[in-house]
Amino acid sequence: MNILQKILTDKIARLSLIIIAMLYLCIFFCDFISPYNPNSRDPKASYLPASKIHLVKNGNLSFPFVYKRVCIFDETTFTKRIIEDKTKKYSIRFFVSGDKYKLFGLIPGNIHLFGTDSSERLYLFGTDRNGRDIFSRILHGGKPSLTIGFVGLLIVFPLGLLYGGISGYFGGAIDNFMMRIAEALMSLPYFYLIVVLASILPANISNSQRFLLITIILSFVSWAGLSRVIRGQVLSIKEEEYVQSAKAIGLSDLKIIMKHIIPQTTSYIIIAATLSIPGFIIGESALSFLGMGITQPDPSWGNILAEGKELSNMLLRPEILFLPAACIFISVLCFNLIGDKLRDILDPRG
Repeated sequence: MNILQKILTDKIARLSLIIIAMLYLCIFFCDFISPYNPNSRDPKASYLPASKIHLVKNGNLSFPFVYKRVCIFDETTFTKRIIEDKTKKYSIRFFVSGDKYKLFGLIPGNIHLFGTDSSERLYLFGTDRNGRDIFSRILHGGKPSLTIGFVGLLIVFPLGLLYGGISGYFGGAIDNFMMRIAEALMSLPYFYLIVVLASILPANISNSQRFLLITIILSFVSWAGLSRVIRGQVLSIKEEEYVQSAKAIGLSDLKIIMKHIIPQTTSYIIIAATLSIPGFIIGESALSFLGMGITQPDPSWGNILAEGKELSNMLLRPEILFLPAACIFISVLCFNLIGDKLRDILDPRG
């Protein structure tokens, strides 16, 4: 029975894997699923509540529609009231024309999964301060939050594996010197170090450049712990007979490390990779929440959460706070549950 089959036999791990797969499918097809461009603004739709979906029966079938909504400002109470104009109905349809996008970032198109075929917009979760669709922003905001973990692993793991492998293989003074460097980095306050490094980023760079630099920053402070564990495993693996045989036939030290020692740490690498992704998700969300990560107008779960923390939104529009927080919580929880199951499968003694 392979690893995937063993994961699928566990109900909690299977559910977590399904949720993670659905999240990544949603962000992969976010241009198609979201009814509007996440940065598309409607000045007249600031802080609109979620659209009320009604059903009209036609025979045995029911068809969804929305009424036209009119905003009225009450000058006596200084509040905005939303009134439905029930003389105008707008059908909700699938595969409707809308804002242009690029499927997979490559294939241009302008068909969205659902929406209305009129000027009246459908807001499933309402709108934010600038009249932008929150549902579309949540979908698009998952891109940086969920992809940063995998991008970060491409930096952390090669660096941590090679550093820890060299340290453990050579031992002695080299090992002591390299581990002192790793321990010095590990002793620094993790979150405050991230904040300090992120705060010195240039203010005029684009969000794509900022995303890349944040990934490098998070990777820079994450590799030391991995290298220390790999070093401990290499210390025992290098005494195995097949490693001694490789030395006897004249293989170079680098080849022995890369071909015979590092592959023996595969089980731990898989577990560590799965458990490392939540740290990247939380790190990126925290930086964006503090205004040091992905900045407006581009969406990220962190900067959407930052708007929701305002007292008026917490009291009157809690969904702006709850929705991105729920996405972060669910994705981190699912990765941790899958990682725990992988640890049980690959390292039952641990």
